[in-house]
Amino acid sequence: MAVSVPNNSTFSVATTYAAAISVSAATNALEAVLTTAANTFAVGDIVEFSTGWVKANLRIFRVKAATSTSVTLEGFNTSNLQLYPAGNGAGSLRKIMTWTVVPYMKEFTPSGGDPKYNTEEYLDIEDEIQMFNGFSAVSIAMSIADDPTQPHNAVLQAATDTQAVTAFRVVLQSGAPLFYNGVLGYNPNPSFVKGQGMVVKCGYALRSRVNRYAS
Repeated sequence: MAVSVPNNSTFSVATTYAAAISVSAATNALEAVLTTAANTFAVGDIVEFSTGWVKANLRIFRVKAATSTSVTLEGFNTSNLQLYPAGNGAGSLRKIMTWTVVPYMKEFTPSGGDPKYNTEEYLDIEDEIQMFNGFSAVSIAMSIADDPTQPHNAVLQAATDTQAVTAFRVVLQSGAPLFYNGVLGYNPNPSFVKGQGMVVKCGYALRSRVNRYAS
């Protein structure tokens, strides 16, 4: 087992997207294959999937294989028909065209995502019973060194102003990427603490589960 530390990770925010490509069908398989309108996707492309499968809606995936009318999403297991009902996977794909690096990240701290339980009581049972009830909402708190000359400031501000769902990428020192998707809340007002570097804050409310790859 390898133990990782976050040092030397790089952080980037999605800046431009290609036009959405319609998806007419999606298979139930260990790795879902999507039938699309004519496309120019290539292996390694990063895409946002909007779909009738609510558990996958707005998740970010990497393209594993592609033809002019189909795309295989790497690691997207849809074989469970209870979670991914047959015929409900149609939607669209948007390729992320460019990323803007967010340098000098001091903090990237997720909160939430904790399992929730309902406690039930019954007259004929002495012990309470807890029933699993999903997970709490996830948000990420970012603290970034203040440098108004950096291009990421304008990107974060624009995404905040429009409240558009925007992807975020973290690449660990090992080269393993993590992909997030959510709504940003950027505050350009820097901190003022004597003897400490000035920082700005950015919140990030996730709209889908993180997707990560080993390499």
